[in-house]
Amino acid sequence: MTTPAAEQPLIPQPPATVATLRQAISQIAPASLPAFTRELDQAADQSRQGSDAAPLRRFVTQWAVYVHIQRQPSLAADFRRWESTAEAGDAPQARHAAAEIGRLLDEAHAAVGLSTG
Repeated sequence: MTTPAAEQPLIPQPPATVATLRQAISQIAPASLPAFTRELDQAADQSRQGSDAAPLRRFVTQWAVYVHIQRQPSLAADFRRWESTAEAGDAPQARHAAAEIGRLLDEAHAAVGLSTG
């Protein structure tokens, strides 16, 4: 039994490094590259100012999760649908959508195996 093309990841999950995440984003979500670069610069500045690598670790984790979601078309579509519901729905719908977004993010964090700390 084969998995439908929509269920197949576009690319394998890359290692959680700045270079491999940048390359993955350029392949699956090139419109996100400016945000990636801007947030990388901010994280690097915060790390230098505080002599602490935590901002860079959070950056890498955030973007590894983003890549994990975006590389899977059906998962990315679900995520966008819940985001739209959260923004446009009434309060109960927005709460349900927020819970679903949280669940998807928790699953993505577990899948990439990185902590945010």
